[in-house]
Amino acid sequence: QVRLVESGGGLVQAGGSLRLSCAASGSGLSINDMGWYRQAPGKQRELVAVITSGGSARYADSVKGRFTISRDNAKNTIYLQMNSVKPEDTAVYYCNAKYLAGRVVRAEYWGQGTQVTVST
Repeated sequence: QVRLVESGGGLVQAGGSLRLSCAASGSGLSINDMGWYRQAPGKQRELVAVITSGGSARYADSVKGRFTISRDNAKNTIYLQMNSVKPEDTAVYYCNAKYLAGRVVRAEYWGQGTQVTVST
C-alpha cells in the first residue's frame, strides 16, 4: 500500500508563489507516474501536471509557464512550484501516483488533498 502525504498549501495573494510537496511511502513501493490534480468547488477534478519516473512532465494548458512539477526519486517526493498564481487556481490540490504496466494502470493512489486559496 502506498501512502501520499501533501504539504505546502495555504493562502496566497494573486501574483504570488506557493510550493506544494507530496511524499510517497509504503512497503514494496512501485510507482511510475506522479502528479497533481485539483478540484475547485462545484467543478470536476482536473489534471494540473504529471511527471514520469524519468522526469518527463506535462501540464494543463491553464498552468503552462506558471507551474513547474519536479521529482526527487530518491525521496519518492514530487513538488509543484506555483508562480504567478491567479484566483482561478483556488482549489484542493491532490497528489496522485500510478503504478503502470505499459499503459495499463495497475494501481492508483491519492493523497488527502491540500487547500490552496488565492486572494485578490
